[in-house]
Amino acid sequence: MLVDLKQRTDTDEVKELLAYAVIDEPDALWRTSVEYVRKAALQLYGWEEEGLLVGLVGFEETEDGSLEIRHIAVLPENRGKGYARGIILELLAARNPRYLLAETEDEIAADFYRNLGFMVYSLGENPAGIEMFRCVYEVEEDEDDE
Repeated sequence: MLVDLKQRTDTDEVKELLAYAVIDEPDALWRTSVEYVRKAALQLYGWEEEGLLVGLVGFEETEDGSLEIRHIAVLPENRGKGYARGIILELLAARNPRYLLAETEDEIAADFYRNLGFMVYSLGENPAGIEMFRCVYEVEEDEDDE
């Protein structure tokens, strides 16, 4: 089940998960936590299983009705069990965005998104020479919505 973590960013369990998803540079975790609290467009949700926070997703709501995933992480001991997939599917069901977007430099993450039905596009190499990917999931409109 997805739970709102926006007011829990200072807890150890949220910090641990965010640490898996942020760039490894000084103060990145602190800046990211503060950003989620201060910016209204940024949302942070976690997946709880039997009272344990096993994963999280941070995203930004855009003006066009899309959601852009900024961070997604699952505890290492719970990876490969479908939690990240469940987080994405719950997010789609709860928010019903026009598009769900993500960027990654990780080929495994790009494959994860591809397996969920995202279209994955190469953005070329970043300044460090690492290939970047843009992942786009277009939500199909219900016939009733047309």
